[in-house]
Amino acid sequence: MTESTLDRPPTRKGVLEAAHKIAQILPPTPLLPFDVGGQTVYAKAECLQPMGAFKIRGGWHRLTALSQDERTRGVVAVSSGNHAQGVAWAARELGVAATIVMPSDAPAIKLNRTRELGADVVTYDRMTENREAIAKGLAAEKGAAYVHAFADPWVIEGQGSAGIEIMAQLEAIGRPAPTRIVACCGGGGLSAGLALACPDAEVVPVEPEGWDDVCRSIESGEIQSVGPNPPRTACDALQTLQTSPINFAVLKARCSYGLRVSEDEVRQAQRFAFEHLRLVLEPGGAVALAAVLTGKARVDGTTAILLSGGNVDPAQFRDTVLAGI
Repeated sequence: MTESTLDRPPTRKGVLEAAHKIAQILPPTPLLPFDVGGQTVYAKAECLQPMGAFKIRGGWHRLTALSQDERTRGVVAVSSGNHAQGVAWAARELGVAATIVMPSDAPAIKLNRTRELGADVVTYDRMTENREAIAKGLAAEKGAAYVHAFADPWVIEGQGSAGIEIMAQLEAIGRPAPTRIVACCGGGGLSAGLALACPDAEVVPVEPEGWDDVCRSIESGEIQSVGPNPPRTACDALQTLQTSPINFAVLKARCSYGLRVSEDEVRQAQRFAFEHLRLVLEPGGAVALAAVLTGKARVDGTTAILLSGGNVDPAQFRDTVLAGI
């Protein structure tokens, strides 16, 4: 696969292809209705994927697109944990060697599960080392394909397959297609994929406060970075410093605005999901729900929310739940 091929834009046709491939290996994740202010909203429980997040979609679509020669040479990816596990899961199923570059401060549960799936893990310091440089160096050394967490057309299309499932699930229960989809956002791979999958829906990316590069990029019309000294956040999965041109091209055309939520609002959403939906969400997987529960995201029409992922540190989750009692 050449670099020029990677530069192709993601398409809805690619999203449909990804949805078809994923439907052959995985059942749809549940679409759970619940009430918010007298309105029924629908939660897409991607936290119940085999590795706990929607990232399995992009990983599978990307790796199954590799040639046999590329599969033989393996893949390299960068992730704080969920993309790592998505790529590692796909690699294991396809018999492909995977090396994942992960921050040394990633939750232990994510580091351990990535290794359990058979991937080699190389750690780095999130604040002082360049993860892209490390990963690209490893890929060049091994002759391996580099699977970016969000700036990859196949990854974007794979994440968008969740939107195809949402539309089919709503139709199956006699409900209209989604008019709005509220999604957790790091680099924008999921939001861009959903925008391609559901062209008639308003797609709303949600980020943690202080890590709002996508929100500010949409607002300014130009790609913005997080900037120096971003605040600490429990949303490790959403600590992306800057979106990429391939993602922003879709977001700029399709997303009118993004939303920001606080750490406390995220914790409240985690508790709500546990108490009312019987779901375990990591902080980054709860930001879209937080935006809905706080009223920051509108819920008129048919609103769907992406809940992902479920790879939370047990002690942290215990403390979060007990704090609400």
